[in-house]
Order: sequence, then structure tokens, then C-alpha cells
Amino acid sequence: MNDTPHPDLITSAHGVAVAEVDERKLLKTMHWYDGFVMTLSNPGLIIANLGYTTGQIGALGALAVWLGSMVIAVLQNKIYTEPATMFPEHCGGIAMYAFEGWRSRFSLAGPISAIGYWAGWSSVLAIFGLTVGGLVQAQWLPGQTWSVSGIVHLDLPRVIAVALIVALWIINSMGVRPMKILGYLTGGLLFVPLFMFMVAPFFLSDFAFSHLCWGLVGAAGSTWGAVQLALVWLYLNSWSAYGIEVCATFAPEYHDTEQDTRKALIRGAMFCLAVYAILPIALGGAVSQQAMARAPLRFYAELLHREVGGAWSNIIIFFMISSFLLGMNAASAGGARTLYGMSRTGITINWFDHLNKQNVPNRGMFVDVTVNVLAVLFLPTTVAVLAACNMGYVICHVFALSAVPLLRKDRPNLRRPLALSRPWLWLAGILAAFNVLIVAVGSVSFSMTGYGGIREFLIGLALLGIGCVLYMYRRVVQDKQPFTLRDVGPALADGASMPSPAKATA
Repeated sequence: MNDTPHPDLITSAHGVAVAEVDERKLLKTMHWYDGFVMTLSNPGLIIANLGYTTGQIGALGALAVWLGSMVIAVLQNKIYTEPATMFPEHCGGIAMYAFEGWRSRFSLAGPISAIGYWAGWSSVLAIFGLTVGGLVQAQWLPGQTWSVSGIVHLDLPRVIAVALIVALWIINSMGVRPMKILGYLTGGLLFVPLFMFMVAPFFLSDFAFSHLCWGLVGAAGSTWGAVQLALVWLYLNSWSAYGIEVCATFAPEYHDTEQDTRKALIRGAMFCLAVYAILPIALGGAVSQQAMARAPLRFYAELLHREVGGAWSNIIIFFMISSFLLGMNAASAGGARTLYGMSRTGITINWFDHLNKQNVPNRGMFVDVTVNVLAVLFLPTTVAVLAACNMGYVICHVFALSAVPLLRKDRPNLRRPLALSRPWLWLAGILAAFNVLIVAVGSVSFSMTGYGGIREFLIGLALLGIGCVLYMYRRVVQDKQPFTLRDVGPALADGASMPSPAKATA
């Protein structure tokens, strides 16, 4: 018996039978390049945080940790092509692979991975909102330095951040088409600031490779301290670099799930690898480490003034802000779909298992808005927001990577359109172990960066705890089933318990 719902046939006024799409289905309206556009948010992620990294450990140190993070991300993206095409019906991205691979061994791996994945992506709204607010203040309203401090932090950048978060929520709630239109508009504009920050600095008269410095040992004070600090920055940077897997979140919505998902993952990864290799060198040769340390965001406006003058810098800053809106757009869409996928697979409360009339998970978006507005108002800096949300995101990758060889061992007969060779399975295990290392060191040591401490660590733990509590509530109260640490029930992918996305007509 096939339990997958089908579109209901109704008769139009002209007597022609047409398909009415069930409101609980995601529509297959995306191509691989639509997913690729979502990965264009990643250059915005490094732009938002590169000044903090270079300001502490120098341009060469920043190059090492940023490019290292992206190389790991590219390898991981290749590994994720296997489970992405194995479970084309799963909405929610890599957290769902973790759920499938670990459910028979540790049932909490699913909710921990899913809430961690959601927190990592959702935090982009707060981080980019604050970044845009800071740029607007530095470029156009430098005199507006008023602030209110206390339990709640309030200033002009935070007011702008809250307004943008709410605006993106409204746009994404209107459906996939407005989301895609905004993605293409902002993604196209992104290439202008990328050119100004990756290419133009090499042609400045004061650009010099001698400005590139290696500051890891100097910042840490010892060789072991340098290793520890590098692991901390690899931990923090993973939030940005690893995000190229966002293409997999939209797997059920691609026209050709297998091929479109693979193309989006690989091509998005290669583009971002080039950006992460060039950007630290270009900016490090044109802007001193001291200038970045003094103004981790404002230095962009100062650099543009040197390159094109005040009038043109206004336009490019606008384009730069548009690239951040692209990241916020991807975060709002991806984070909400993760909560929806969690609910569909039974690992969080069924309240999130809902699509609005435009076939988008609006309840998840509402939660994204609420949590990010609170983060903007209560956490002091963008890096503090990142530190609080990154723990679960890296843990999600640990479970997702290790799930690939586990699924090969436990369920060898599942269809694998893009089966990996054995060396890739070994590499999946090695990368999972390395991510364990960086989360073990980074989550308790990011105070070394000067942008976080015990509060952010406890918030990260609390988020994972909330995910576990919601799973237990769903299991025991809503589904009336006993909670066990090993779920040996029928696998979702084998039972096809999730509805297939509906085909959309032109």
C-alpha cells in the first residue's frame, strides 16, 4: 500500500480535470542553479567575519583557517552527495542524514543534529542583520552613536537588524517565487563587492604582499597556544564554510532531485573555495591587521573610499548589503525547512508540520524571527551570536558524516544513485573525528578570540537540550510511544512515510 498523498483531482468550471496541490507538500519548482544561488550567501559569511579573524591572527593566519575550513567543506559536500540522493523526500538537509544513520544506535542524535543545524543557519539572520546595521551606520549615519546598555542592548544597528529580520520573514512567507527572485537579485549584486574586495585591492598603489603576516603564535603566545587558537577559529569558521551544504536542504524541491542536488552541491563548493582562497590575501595586502582589529566591519567602507571614492562607495556598500540580504534569505528559508523536516520525521513537536497557502513552512519562520530578534537584543556582538549557535551545527556535521558509513553498513540494499567509493567512506569517518576535535576545543576556548565566553557556551548547550526535550515530548506525549535511546522501528526511507513533493505547473 502506498501511503504517499497525491494531488486531489477537481473539475474546473470548463469541465476539465485539474490537479489541486495538497497544502502539505513542498513544490518541485527549483533547478540546480537555484540552489547554487543560495550558496552565494557564503561569501557574505566570510566578509562578515574576516575582519575579526585577521585582526587577531593576521592575514596569513586568517588565510590558513578560512581556506582550511573551506577545503574541509568541499570534501564534506562531496560526501553528502550520497545521502542527499538516497533520501530525496527528506526536507531538512544533512540533519536528516544524521537521523537516518544514527537512529538505531542513539535516537537523540537526530534531534541534537536537527536543532544544531537549525541554530547554525538561523543565526545568520541575527549576524547579518547586525552586520548590515553596522555598515549603514558607518557609511551613512556615523553620527548616530546612541546606545542603551544593560540586559537588553539597543542601538541603531540593532534597530536596523530587527527591521530586516521581520522584512525577510514577510518575503519568505509569500512563497518560493519571491524567495527565488530576491535570491537572484541579491546574488547578482554580490559580484560587485566581491570584485572590489578580491580583485581591485591588488591594483592599489599601497598594496603589498609584505603586509601579509602570520600572527597565530604572536596572538597565542606559544606553539600549543597557536594550535589551540587555530582550532578555535576553525570551529568558528565552520559556521561559514560548511554552509555550502545548504543546497541539500532544498532537495525535495528540485525538479530532478538526484542530479540537481549533486550539481548544486559540487558547483557551489568550488565557487566558494575560490573566494575563500583569494579574499584573505586581497584584503590583507590592502588593509593592515591593526585597522581590521580596530574596526572589523568599518574597514570595508574605508577601503572602498580608497578604491572608488565616496560617491561610488555608497553604491557598492548598497550592493554589499544586498549580498548580506541574500544570506538572510537563505537562512530564513533553510532554517524553517529544517524545523518542518524535523516535524515530518517525528523528531520535534508536530506544530511545525505545517505549510501555509503558499506552500512554505511559515511556523518555522516565525520561530526563526522570534529567536533571532532575541539574539540581536541580548547578545553583545555578532561573534558572540555565532559562538552560541555554532556548537550544535558542528555536532550535526559529526553525526551526518559518520552516518554515511553507518548507513552503508546497516542498510546496504538502499538505492544509492551516487554511491561513493570506499576511500570516501574512510574520509567521512576521519572528517567526523576532526570535527569532534574542533568542537571539543573550540566550544570551550572561544574566549581566546575575545568575542565570547561561558555564557555563549551555556546557550549552545541549552539549545541542544531544548531539542532533546521537544523530541521526548513528541515521542511520549504526542505520538504515545515509549522513549528509547535506540529506535529500532522501520526506517522512514524504507517505508516512504513522507509525502512526495508535488510537481508544479507553469
